[in-house]
Amino acid sequence: MKNIVYLLLATFIFTSCQKEKKIGFIDNGIVINDYQEKKDLETKFKGKDEALKKRTDSIGQAFQLEVQQTQITAQKSSQKKAQELMGGLQQKQQVLQQQIQFEQQQLNQNFQTEIDSVIIKVKDFVKDYGKKNGYTYILGTSDGAASVLYGTEENDLTQTILDALNEAYKK
Repeated sequence: MKNIVYLLLATFIFTSCQKEKKIGFIDNGIVINDYQEKKDLETKFKGKDEALKKRTDSIGQAFQLEVQQTQITAQKSSQKKAQELMGGLQQKQQVLQQQIQFEQQQLNQNFQTEIDSVIIKVKDFVKDYGKKNGYTYILGTSDGAASVLYGTEENDLTQTILDALNEAYKK
């Protein structure tokens, strides 16, 4: 009986001495989508995408003009010469399409690389924030993957971290 009392006393002492865990959570979607660096990045790439579309349209119009001129020339030429002219146009069209597709892929790849860099930056920032502010855990949630089904407002760090991220980005 005496041992049971000592065991209970020891258990009580150990559990009462343990530090309470500090837990918070953020909505990943809000933090990422409202982060100013991401917004600036999207604006930058939207401008590049529009410039590529304008250039593509310009190339397309010039090619259509060339097609029309070649058709006029082909009508005045022999059948063999007309086939050669039209075959040359088809090859040129394929080259132009491949070039445009390559440039679009490069633009998309560059955008994805920079977005991935922003996401890593956010993760590192949240990790540092948690360490500096004594958090044991900072959980992430979003509409697509709701790992936090409920949390009190006092544990929701979404706006706090977003504000701190945007402030750090301004510097």
